[in-house]
Amino acid sequence: MTQFKASSGKAVPLGSQYDGKGVNFALFSAHAEKVELCLFDASGSEEIERYQIDENENNIWHIYLEGVTPGQVYGYRVYGKYKPQEGLRFNPNKLLIDPYGRQLVGKLIWNKAIFGYDVDSPEKDLSFSELDSAPYVPKSVVVDDSYDWEGDCAPGYRFEETIIYETQLRGYTMLQPSVPDSKRGTFAGFAHGSVINYVKWLGVTAVEFLPVHAFFGNRHKKGYITDNYWGYESFSFFAPEQSYLATDNIAEIKDMIKTMHAHGLEVILDVVYNHTGEGNQLGPTLCYRGIDNSSYYILNPDNRRYYFDTTGCGASFNIQNPQVLRLVMDSLRYWVEEMHVDGFRFDLATTLARQDKIFSRESGFLYAVGQDPVLKKVKLIAEPWDIGSGGYQVGAFLPGWAEWNDKYRDNVRRFWKGDTFQTAEMASRLSGSSDIFGYNNRDIWASVNFITAHDGFNLNDLVSYNQKHNFSNGEDNKDGTNSNWSWNSGLEGDTDNSVVLDNRFQRARAMLSTLLLSFGTPMLVAGDELMRSQLGNNNPYCQDNALTWVAWEGITEDNKKFANFVRKLVRLRKKLKIFERRKFFTGRPIDKSGFKDIAWYTEKGREFEEADWHDGNRRCLSYCVYNGNRFIMAIFNANFNEMEWKLPPLPQNWSWNMILDSSQKAHGVEPAADALIKIPAWCVLAFEIKK
Repeated sequence: MTQFKASSGKAVPLGSQYDGKGVNFALFSAHAEKVELCLFDASGSEEIERYQIDENENNIWHIYLEGVTPGQVYGYRVYGKYKPQEGLRFNPNKLLIDPYGRQLVGKLIWNKAIFGYDVDSPEKDLSFSELDSAPYVPKSVVVDDSYDWEGDCAPGYRFEETIIYETQLRGYTMLQPSVPDSKRGTFAGFAHGSVINYVKWLGVTAVEFLPVHAFFGNRHKKGYITDNYWGYESFSFFAPEQSYLATDNIAEIKDMIKTMHAHGLEVILDVVYNHTGEGNQLGPTLCYRGIDNSSYYILNPDNRRYYFDTTGCGASFNIQNPQVLRLVMDSLRYWVEEMHVDGFRFDLATTLARQDKIFSRESGFLYAVGQDPVLKKVKLIAEPWDIGSGGYQVGAFLPGWAEWNDKYRDNVRRFWKGDTFQTAEMASRLSGSSDIFGYNNRDIWASVNFITAHDGFNLNDLVSYNQKHNFSNGEDNKDGTNSNWSWNSGLEGDTDNSVVLDNRFQRARAMLSTLLLSFGTPMLVAGDELMRSQLGNNNPYCQDNALTWVAWEGITEDNKKFANFVRKLVRLRKKLKIFERRKFFTGRPIDKSGFKDIAWYTEKGREFEEADWHDGNRRCLSYCVYNGNRFIMAIFNANFNEMEWKLPPLPQNWSWNMILDSSQKAHGVEPAADALIKIPAWCVLAFEIKK
């Protein structure tokens, strides 16, 4: 005798939907032969009911169970052919997560039963596993989405006003002494008053979280000595990572976002739709592979046992399939409409925009996002590359998109490292990278400027290490990039040498000054403002420990002074307003004054000439920006020594007012027009020219 009354239900919406009387369940699978819905007790440890789903409408399997309420734990068993050579990997012995499930219960236990094949067989994935995976996998939970947002209103910053602060949710509060132990590393922990107040104090406008979709990071793979920490192995695009919840209630996420909005902070999510944590043919069967492998993943056309992969993670998610694209779009809309997030950063976005395996600005994904009325209201940021053929697509995305600009990162690093032949490119990077983004009516904010990100050296290590030091990752220091464009200032790693430390702080201040005085959208990394170190590890994807956590109680007086400097930089950028322009510079006069919107000056007080741009030994430049209301000059000196700088001529009765000295060694400089001033080494000076 079944506990609930079953009927056919509806094909929409997908997932589990509570209507006050019962729950409709709907699951897409184009090649399944039979689907079963399995209900479990609240802990997910005991199966209590099983229902065969008989209704299949356009490849959507659906059933309605009267009496089921929110909190019900469930999963699917999907039957069909197990023929890996044909791309079919159905195995009803594997309990499967609902792709649309909005919450999960239970931990993933790395057991041989979670694989669709017999891991002990010499045939590997060509074999078939009869082990039941249910005791070892998380299950989906029926959710009631009702929530009192209490008039929540997003800050609504324009892109040109945005200053992004990238952080890993867990690591930001694990060592925060003001956050209760039970809330550290969670959404509730980030919503704590001490955390929100600090981020607000810093002055950024948006927090970009590394992935918060469920990724089962602490699963302890057999044979692996480390765990996933960053979260770039999503298993669900709706359910949050369970370890990020202090409670069993996903309203905790909404509470955090509502609190952040109330404090003028936007929320941007780093999302990973290009692949899943199921990996390649040797990965586990937890969801998509068992529901419909050949629909959800792009298979190798020459041998459908294997996958086409441009991600480096095993298998590219098949966004070209209409139902898979629908899943991604529904996920994005869910996080905007139900969770009130303000934007997304798309990991390896080139993979999403591939059409017939080739990147295309006319891809179904870019078209779908571009026409969507919900997504038009939020910020869209692409990581514009993947590892496949033609994968590097910086500048190729459509108007309305911003993109991570790695050319900015590398050039600024090399300029402040003192490399030759960097100054000419530096001018383009400072002024918004029009050579990359200045086409098709795109705006200057399309360039997301960054010097550091979650991967690669952080700011402290960028000025403290010449080489990566990744041995603790367990990969013999072979992981992580070798192209760091870093300089240790004379000694490798930690030191108490005052000369070396002074150089490090000077160059760090100069780099962040450059970032905040550049046109485009700046992105800071959490902890950089405190000069946090990762001991030279430039790929700490697996370091869920004090190496990557922000050590709040270990902050020195020098760290605090640096954070105050960064805060002043952020406030200066906001105050000047000139960085809120949308259109690229023309280099021509903009009014009767005859002043150009931007002009570049040498240390001799004259505008750059052709020969100056081709001088490979030049390590300095300055811009003068005029917008009709403000006239700003910024000087960038990456020379090893102090240098003389002649300021350009000004109209009578105009004066120079110094508003920034990154070196903190040029105090009191209030020069007259045409004056010669001393520019300290490794320094950024900025002046506001006043009438």
